Amino acid sequence: MSPAEQREPDTLTGLEERIQKTVQLVARLREERDAAQREAAAAHQEAQAFRDQAESLQEERSQVRARLEKLLAQIDQISGA
Repeated sequence: MSPAEQREPDTLTGLEERIQKTVQLVARLREERDAAQREAAAAHQEAQAFRDQAESLQEERSQVRARLEKLLAQIDQISGA
């Protein structure tokens, strides 16, 4: 067998190994991408929940402020009378 014929199977084997490693790498990267996308979606939902909670607290604060102002006005009326 000539050296060229001996190198051909080795070259093919090497190519096959590189392709297998590439396929494995692509599969791993896809899994990592999918996991990152799931984490990003969860973070987005959590951020939205925090925004909703902050909005609710601001509304509550506004209502409390209005009630306190009303109470203070009543106290001023009592004090002024």
